[in-house]
Amino acid sequence: MREFPTVTELIGNTPIVRLPHLQPAGGARLLAKLEYMNPGGSIKDRIAAAMVDAAERDGLLKPGGTIVEPTSGNTGVGLAMVACQRGYRCVFVMPDKMSREKISLLRAFGAEVVVCPTNVEPDDPASYYSTSRRLAEEIPGAWKPDQYSNQNNPAAHYADTGPEIFRQIGDELDTLVLGVGTGGTVTGIGRYLRENMARPLEIVGADPEGSIYNSPEIRPYLIEGVGEDFWPTAFDQTLVDRWITVSDRCGFLAARRMAREEGILVGGSAGMALHAAIEVCRNLPSDRTVLVILPDGGRPYLSKFYDDAWMISHGFLGRAGSVPTVAELLRAKTADTAEVPAFVAVSGSQRVGQAIAVLQRYGISQMPVVRELNGTPLDLGSVIGSIHERDLLDRVFKDADTLNAEVTTVMASPLGVVRAEDSVDAVFADLQNRPAVLVADGAVPVGVLTRSDLLEYLAAKR
Repeated sequence: MREFPTVTELIGNTPIVRLPHLQPAGGARLLAKLEYMNPGGSIKDRIAAAMVDAAERDGLLKPGGTIVEPTSGNTGVGLAMVACQRGYRCVFVMPDKMSREKISLLRAFGAEVVVCPTNVEPDDPASYYSTSRRLAEEIPGAWKPDQYSNQNNPAAHYADTGPEIFRQIGDELDTLVLGVGTGGTVTGIGRYLRENMARPLEIVGADPEGSIYNSPEIRPYLIEGVGEDFWPTAFDQTLVDRWITVSDRCGFLAARRMAREEGILVGGSAGMALHAAIEVCRNLPSDRTVLVILPDGGRPYLSKFYDDAWMISHGFLGRAGSVPTVAELLRAKTADTAEVPAFVAVSGSQRVGQAIAVLQRYGISQMPVVRELNGTPLDLGSVIGSIHERDLLDRVFKDADTLNAEVTTVMASPLGVVRAEDSVDAVFADLQNRPAVLVADGAVPVGVLTRSDLLEYLAAKR
């Protein structure tokens, strides 16, 4: 009988393609290596298999053991795929900026996922680095690959990816462009090509704004899987000849352009590297060749930068026509419902039954709770909570005596606050994450805006 490979034996040998529609006129030839064609969907499959092989060989990972790793998703998928084949448990720790598709994907492989805050220092106990370290210490038989310091990360690219590129393109290559995260890819590929190419090779590192590698200010950014807020020991920074810093907006727009002009769906880090590669090509003659590494595909990001609403809400994509302000929307709402005051609230000392009567009188489903309604002017400091029709129904259905309780005993946290002068686009994300927001003119609450209000306004303007 014929022999067929297992899924992990399909790792590597990804193709290089030309990008004729994105190549700048008169500029260098633009080629791309499609690493999303690895079976796990990214370049991280390569290091996952190599790190597990080495851990087994060195006795660090034993049968029935647990793999614990902080990951932006792709390394986790590669490790989970290998773990499924070899019978290991996986626990992955991710920052909360990662797409929900990535979290769902890891869980689909049977992995456990712990989500940690992004905007904390690496040594903060709540960071995903610290959390993964603690879990690796607490779980019996745990092994932490630590791709940031594991030398099998760059070694995998030196042994496989570098030789593969050399076989595919050889000495035709002039410039290599790639995003830098752990630094393993650029270190391994860069070392191999520099040692084996007969001609000079320029290596350009693409870096998101806010990363430590090339930004004056370290701050959060939205592109996933690249850049860092510390220097990984797996990274030999001397291999990078120069850096190109790319904004979130430019990276995401480049990825979207790739999908629509070349028919290739890639991730945000690939879009970032692509934007840098196009810039490099534009400044080189047509007899030069530039290769960009595209580390992963775009399907895990369909709810993020491939979604127009998400792009608009983050200010990366403009909407056709003039954009109304929140104040304009609120005026349109009150003009259509003149019998409803602009700002409806209930006092915390009132009874739940009275609050329900107010909701029913004005046909609304939620409203702010204030300290007292005694005729004195209200400010944002007066707002102490909110009530929602759905929550009240649940409370009253389970206990009818709730009708006589004070509103403060059943209220939820205050509604999020938006400014009357903000554009509707700026508050769109708030209304995606919550049913309503409180509108303030300076420090004065002037109304409540709901998803339904926004939808009705947009429908009326068509």
